[in-house]
Amino acid sequence: MARDRQPFIGIFGRRNNGKSTIINRLAGQEIAIVSDTPGTTTDPVKKSFEITGFGAVVLVDTAGTDDIGDLGTKRVSKTLQSIDLIDLAILVITDNQFDEQEQTLINEFRKREVPFIVVHNKEDLGKAATETKEKYLKNGAEAFLPLSHGEDIEPLIQVIRTSIPESAFSTPTLVGDIIKYGDIVLLITPIDIEAPAGRLILPQVQTIRDILDNDAVCVILKERETDSFLAETHIKPALAITDSQVFPKADASIPRDIPLTSFSILMARLKGDFDHYMKGTPAISNLKNGDRVLMLESCSHHVSCDDIGRVKIPRWIRTYTGKNLEFDVVAGLDAVKRPITDYALVIQCGGCMITRRQLHNRLRPAIEAGIPVTNYGMAIAWVHGIYKRAIAPFSVGQKAPYDDII
Repeated sequence: MARDRQPFIGIFGRRNNGKSTIINRLAGQEIAIVSDTPGTTTDPVKKSFEITGFGAVVLVDTAGTDDIGDLGTKRVSKTLQSIDLIDLAILVITDNQFDEQEQTLINEFRKREVPFIVVHNKEDLGKAATETKEKYLKNGAEAFLPLSHGEDIEPLIQVIRTSIPESAFSTPTLVGDIIKYGDIVLLITPIDIEAPAGRLILPQVQTIRDILDNDAVCVILKERETDSFLAETHIKPALAITDSQVFPKADASIPRDIPLTSFSILMARLKGDFDHYMKGTPAISNLKNGDRVLMLESCSHHVSCDDIGRVKIPRWIRTYTGKNLEFDVVAGLDAVKRPITDYALVIQCGGCMITRRQLHNRLRPAIEAGIPVTNYGMAIAWVHGIYKRAIAPFSVGQKAPYDDII
């Protein structure tokens, strides 16, 4: 099984059910505070560690779903929000609990298509009833596992191993389905104020690795060297990939018979909801005065004076539409403060720092509400008039070409 990333496992249940003890036993060390006082764990906390015999994971430790008071209500809300982050849920119960709190969690797991397993903890203090096991299995649990204090944790590890989806470990290829052995791929990577010192950004690194994994050749250069390289070497790349910020320059430099796209659009196809992006991108042309646009950055970074998501894209869209528009930016996986229906359009970054499941859950409220969604690179291509060319590499062999959507 490929291990391109660490899977996220969330642990849920009421206060004092032993969630933290289970975390420590899985990790083989005390990484979570254990206390007899209910409510020791407050906000969801992500912990990266190695499960012996399984591998590296990120475990999301959550507050008890029976927390009380105004602060407790907020903690429970945070617990439910954390389901968007995970690939597998562990629901910890004791004393044959199955009530409204457990049903609410199960409903949220199933709504987000998150597989879950149930651990009946503290089995030495009260045995799990057959009818309890049957209730959980009928409600979609992958497994129901009794666990006593000090009991071997290996059966739980085995259940985790068999229950966690394959998608939690690996992601599809970026370019492997559109290039072949020996192809030369040209990567246009500007080095500007937003480029990290001494390194490339993650989508560029991932693309390089994917090209090499598919036995093709990378040629990496800056945008101002593109014309001279093509003229002097007479190399005809099988594909050119550019940073979206220099799309117009790349479009002018790369001959029309060479497919051209961007790193951001590759990420949109890899992690995003590409079909909804395709349907949503043309909505840029329908924006009206006073419309509000939501920019979703899925990482927290230093904001430059000409930031792509906060400055450049809003400026380009205002110029393209000629409309007076409002833009809100939400970074990382922070909650969106306004109702999603306040927005006429949602524009998501490539999502290189989050998982595919997290990104899809991020977009889900907008899609369910019928709000158009798109991606940074696709929006940039649209407003610069090169959208059809930018998505053309992915329409080969399609029964319904993407051009039909434009």
